Amino acid sequence: MGLSDKEVIESRKKYGSNVISSKKKESFIQKYIASLGDPIIRILIIALAIRVIFLFKDSSWYETVGIVIAIFIASFISTLSEYGSEKAFEKLQEESSKIKCLCKRNNKEILINIDELVKGDIVILNSGDKIGADGVIIRGNVSIDESSITGESKEVEKGFNDKVFRGTVVYNGEAIIKVTDVGNNTMMGSIATELQTKTIDSPLKIRLFKLAKLISYIGYTCAFLVSISYLFSVIVINNNFDTVLIKKFITNYPILIGHILYALTLCVTSIVVCVPEGLPMMITLVLSSNMKKMLKNNVLVRKLTGIETAGNINILFTDKTGTLTKGNLEVIGIKLGNGMEFSNKNSIIKYNKFYKLLKMSFVANNSSFKDKKIIGGNSTDRAILKFIDEENNYNVIDKEPFDSSKKYSKVIVDDDKKYTLIKGSPEVILERCRYYYDEYGNINSLSLSFINQISKLTSKGIRVLACMVNDIFLCLILIKDDIKKETKEGLELISKAHVSTIMITGDNRETAISIGKEIGLYSIGDIVLTSDDLSEINDIDLGKILPKIKIIARAKPSDKSRLVKVSQDLGYVVGMTGDGVNDAPALKKADVGFSMGSGTEVAKEASDIVILDDNLLSISKAILYGRTIFKSIRKFIIFQLTVNLCAVCLSIIGPFIGVESPVTVIQMLWINMVMDTLAGLAFSYEPALSEYMDEYPKKKNESIINGYMIGEIIFTGFYSFLLCVFYLKSSLIRSFFRDYDYFMTGFFGLFIFISIFNAFNARTHRLNIFANIRSNKVFLLIILFITLVQVILIYYGGNLFRTIGLDVKEFLIMILLSLSVIPIDFLRKSVLRFYGKKYGV
Repeated sequence: MGLSDKEVIESRKKYGSNVISSKKKESFIQKYIASLGDPIIRILIIALAIRVIFLFKDSSWYETVGIVIAIFIASFISTLSEYGSEKAFEKLQEESSKIKCLCKRNNKEILINIDELVKGDIVILNSGDKIGADGVIIRGNVSIDESSITGESKEVEKGFNDKVFRGTVVYNGEAIIKVTDVGNNTMMGSIATELQTKTIDSPLKIRLFKLAKLISYIGYTCAFLVSISYLFSVIVINNNFDTVLIKKFITNYPILIGHILYALTLCVTSIVVCVPEGLPMMITLVLSSNMKKMLKNNVLVRKLTGIETAGNINILFTDKTGTLTKGNLEVIGIKLGNGMEFSNKNSIIKYNKFYKLLKMSFVANNSSFKDKKIIGGNSTDRAILKFIDEENNYNVIDKEPFDSSKKYSKVIVDDDKKYTLIKGSPEVILERCRYYYDEYGNINSLSLSFINQISKLTSKGIRVLACMVNDIFLCLILIKDDIKKETKEGLELISKAHVSTIMITGDNRETAISIGKEIGLYSIGDIVLTSDDLSEINDIDLGKILPKIKIIARAKPSDKSRLVKVSQDLGYVVGMTGDGVNDAPALKKADVGFSMGSGTEVAKEASDIVILDDNLLSISKAILYGRTIFKSIRKFIIFQLTVNLCAVCLSIIGPFIGVESPVTVIQMLWINMVMDTLAGLAFSYEPALSEYMDEYPKKKNESIINGYMIGEIIFTGFYSFLLCVFYLKSSLIRSFFRDYDYFMTGFFGLFIFISIFNAFNARTHRLNIFANIRSNKVFLLIILFITLVQVILIYYGGNLFRTIGLDVKEFLIMILLSLSVIPIDFLRKSVLRFYGKKYGV
């Protein structure tokens, strides 16, 4: 009769609902607060706190405002991107909660959502149903696909008192089950609960922490030097090194304390100048902008840092079924006893007599049926029926369903006369056959050599079934889970990127090797291990042979988690694909987990990236975009730290050479906007170049700043500083300007245009600074915008910006001096090439 309404309420109250609880979703505000934990933003917050303390002692309020804006924008965009991504992911999961099941309640059969099931419910299962809760069979027999739980693609026969699990699918048969576990108590639920753990820090976050530490050390050092240089200037230099005057100055405590407070203010300013405020915002922009591009390429990014991590994976563990292969069995042909092969129905149909027998055998002896579309049955029978594409109009008078112990299925058909049709394992059927039908329907003797050909077919990864009619051999059915057409291309791109790919499959060793050869993954000398082999190897020895392993056959779910752990212990950045519940722990442990769009909601929840089209080629695109992002971040760091170095050098050395505050407060506000916000936006849209796939992945412990970057930052930054000093101290340069106001207007323009031209230097390691420039139209538009605004400020900035319109000669002097950073950097790049040094970011 099933449960009554009252019993349903009592059961739900006692045992809980059938909803699998997930980690409590963070609100937008909670996500925003959490984003403030970013390592660079932490430094900015500390710098902000210090500036607030000295705000009333320091007229440079623009820095304080600039930091507040940088923190807000970076955190807001980051939060908005992840929040939006989460909403997109929730939409993706909506369908799973709409699954309905046929349940018996109050002695009536009703359709309910699986979320409404309770312990004790009676559920009726039919072919194609997805099981909504764990339970036991109390009547009937079914064939179930448990791959989402166990990872094994083979269907499992279930009968009375056998356990069935939530998320698995009924392929064939009918049964009634009693629900024994719901929600978190199901097998799927227990794995989902296990996943509510903290994820490891991404390589990008680790690198940013190191960068933050480095920047803080540099900032403190510069702050100390700036304050010392200032105090030395006012105490020693201004008193002409006269000890009497110096002693008198330092004993005048009110004046001395005032200068010390100003020196402390300079300390704070130096720390802030050293910190690249635009970096958090730029990182967020580059991640979120590329996330949108990736979505167009069937890659849904759930966690922003997962994109960058994807670009640096050293090793990728990938499922075979559904990722490398289509995940659907297909009949690729039939083979007759005389060796003749047919690859499709149209090539056979002209042989009327043979086709009649073939159609009867394929359609009548089949657990699936055609009703507008092919439904029911197991995957093998559906593939066979799809090949023949005919309806069942036969009078079946007796039937024996497939029995795993007998290894065949049998039907007897009355069609003019009686036909006994048997389909099953070749070794069982061919043992009973001495004759075969040729394509004309004639009967011939079957040779032993034909029987021996079967092993050659199976070694090619082909599954073989045999059919016979009335003890006469009809044909072999050649079935294969075909390789996706994009698999080879995707694998080649991943291999080109120096990422080691290891295929994990439940297939036996021979079939796995055959597929490995077909997709170009396996070659002689590579290592293939089974799950049993793995269990006999300790972690240390496994680590030694890991680079040569290409295939794990007969794999168990626990093997994936172990492989991830061993790889990470060796310092590898690990990528893992998966679609089943059993894959979720490994997806969670991996540095970046790729779940499949067709996979279970538990696998998607555990992953960083969802591959919507279940395609390896899309994973290769994720790697490319990840590398592009890292490149863009490094380019921006080069640009900003070059400008910062120039500014810091002016602050430290300026007082010694009579150069103090060459730019005004308002001018610095505009310089900061150029250096941080606008430049960050410009570098966020750098194109994904295929050449990035030729490079080796970055090691997990590799610093975000490499030798090439340090060289460019120091060389160009110091040259920019010398150029500024030359401009300010050269009587020759000053002679080109009408008076001091025009001269200082020119310096304001010089500093901005040095930054503009350095942006071109920073965005490519090539000698041609315009390489691929048209692929980043945003960069060109922003540079054009900065240039136009700067020209407007020079001619119309007035007293606010301390500018006065330059004439043609003055403007050209300013532009030519600032333009010199391009040939100077060209020279640096040329020298690197001449000495064969490694270059690039």
